[in-house]
Amino acid sequence: MRNAPVSEEAPVGIFVGLATLDVIHRIAEPPAVNEKITSTAQFVAAGGPAANAAVTFAALGGQAVLVTALGDDPVADLIRADLAAHDVRVVDTAAGTTRTVPVSCVSVVESTGDRSVVSADAVTSDASPPDDLADVVARADVVLVDGHHPVMARAAVRLAAERGIPVVVDAGRWKPVMADLVPFVSDMVCSGDFRTPGADTSEITAAALLGEGVGTVVITHGGDAVTWWAGGEYGAVPVPEVTVVDTLGAGDAFHGAYSYYSTRPDGGVADRIDRSSRVAALRCSVIGPRAWLSKLPGRPAGVQIRKRER
Repeated sequence: MRNAPVSEEAPVGIFVGLATLDVIHRIAEPPAVNEKITSTAQFVAAGGPAANAAVTFAALGGQAVLVTALGDDPVADLIRADLAAHDVRVVDTAAGTTRTVPVSCVSVVESTGDRSVVSADAVTSDASPPDDLADVVARADVVLVDGHHPVMARAAVRLAAERGIPVVVDAGRWKPVMADLVPFVSDMVCSGDFRTPGADTSEITAAALLGEGVGTVVITHGGDAVTWWAGGEYGAVPVPEVTVVDTLGAGDAFHGAYSYYSTRPDGGVADRIDRSSRVAALRCSVIGPRAWLSKLPGRPAGVQIRKRER
């Protein structure tokens, strides 16, 4: 159930990238070699950076469209059903074909909330963009790409840049396609582990991205302050303190919220980061991949989304 109703003023977010099926087990502690253990809880949900970001964007009150490659497969049907239940429209570039949909095996340790993930990905995927991608992107207020399905990512960022639409990159780790995306990016939202080639610190990474023309660089550091660089300014935004019980998808939630708040007329980079950090912190404080969404505050009444002239 949506937390904030969508109206004509709701921002439109286009999310281009990976969708997986996540099979999640909560465990007391990781198993030893050759040991079988029993989980204390189990969840099945759609996952993947772009998919989870789209779910968050929709839950905050936006109109989310996920451009991905699923195909005709029973596993893909499960992914589609979960995304539809959370108001994410899917543009499936692999419709009518049979392909192997990634399934992620996830373990979350109860005492710390730390997660471990084993999955295939799509960083070498040759999935082509849909024929109407230009029309899909033209309706966007923001476009997010995660670097999976590289052919689609390249096409989406170029189309967005041509139309002056902000492009957010979920930069969890360096992927070969990143070199092609950076020239078209307005915002790089990076994990603390993300490094450009040859860089050995976050600061050097940020400088390299800014030097390539990225307008805003944001780097998250887990429970430590989020650092940012934009317009010749630098800042650090502390994150809320919460009891962490489940970190799965917290970064994706930050990216989805960051994309949503980037469409708001109120607040600058620091305010956008602060709001997004609160969303990610909420995600970490609730067990399970979807239960936390019902605790998100709705969009304040009377706030209008400013639409850009195109």
